[in-house]
Parts: sequence; C-alpha cells; structure tokens
Amino acid sequence: MVVLNKIYTRTGDAGDTALGNGNRVKKYAPRVEAYGTVDETNATVGLARVHSSADMDAALARIQNDLFDLGADLCRPDHDKDAQADYPPLRVTDTQVARLEAEIDALNSALSPLRSFILPGGSALSAQLHLSRTVARRAERLCVELAALEPVNPAAVKYLNRLSDWFFVAARAANDNGAQDVLWVPGANR
Repeated sequence: MVVLNKIYTRTGDAGDTALGNGNRVKKYAPRVEAYGTVDETNATVGLARVHSSADMDAALARIQNDLFDLGADLCRPDHDKDAQADYPPLRVTDTQVARLEAEIDALNSALSPLRSFILPGGSALSAQLHLSRTVARRAERLCVELAALEPVNPAAVKYLNRLSDWFFVAARAANDNGAQDVLWVPGANR
C-alpha cells in the first residue's frame, strides 16, 4: 500500500525520477512520458465526471481506477522478472479490455450510424469526453512508441486503444444518443 505523508522529496530536482522498480530515469524518458500521459488522461476523466451522473459516472469511475492500474503497470518495467518479485507488479489484463468492449457495444446499440464525422461538442459532458479521447490517443501513441523500445504489457496498449473508442461512443451517448452531435460540414467556411 502507498503511504504519502510527505509530498515533496526533492529527489527529482535534478530532472530524474524513480520508476516502480526503483531505477532512476530522466523525467522525459519514454516510459515516464507514457505513464504521465495516462495520468493526464485520468485528470480529463475527472473533469468529465463533473458533468456525469448515474451509469455514466460509475463507468467513468471504473475507468479512472483502471487508469491508475495502467500507470502502475507502465511505471514497473520488469516484465521478465514478474514471477520472481516479492510483490508482483500490477498489470492491466485482457479482462479489463473486454469490459470496455462490452460497454462500447452496449452504448453503441442505442446510437444511429454516423453519416458524417462529428465535431467535439454538443453537451458539456460530450465535449469533455472528446478531450479525454484525444489525450487517451496520445497516451496510446506514446505506449506504442515505448513498446518499440522496450517491453510493454500488450494488454496496456489494447486498453488504451479501446478506451479512446469508449470515449468516442460515450461522447455520442452524452449527446442525447447522438441527437445533439455536431456534424462536420466539409469546406463549409471556404
């Protein structure tokens, strides 16, 4: 369990930080960029929750918890040593990915098919979910880049890929099941 009784430590003043395995790396290291952007995604979900209620809020709360799991996964790079660890690292699982897929299917079943791209907007919740989607996509790109350099849990990358899809469908659901979607009109302002 984490105990945080002193928030500043001064250990990062020289521009490095500790990973979950104790190794110190530069704060701009690809792994730190990846889990930092997952944290940023989580912050945008917190803003979305200000506008959500009921089932949507419960789903967003689950996602926030999953994003902490994902950050814990990414900050502990010792994938080959998992079995020997006294405290095995927390890893995102395919079960979490499957849950997102089931929720996407359920949300999407009430939506009409799109005949145009949509612009972020409509309701406040929808606009916020679109922001979450774009930050999740950036987190995914950074995780894919990290995976090209060193081992990354494949379920972590899949989770981020499904999560951005989840945010897209949820944003449409938050727009009165698509009735308030703002459609893109190509070349409208030429």
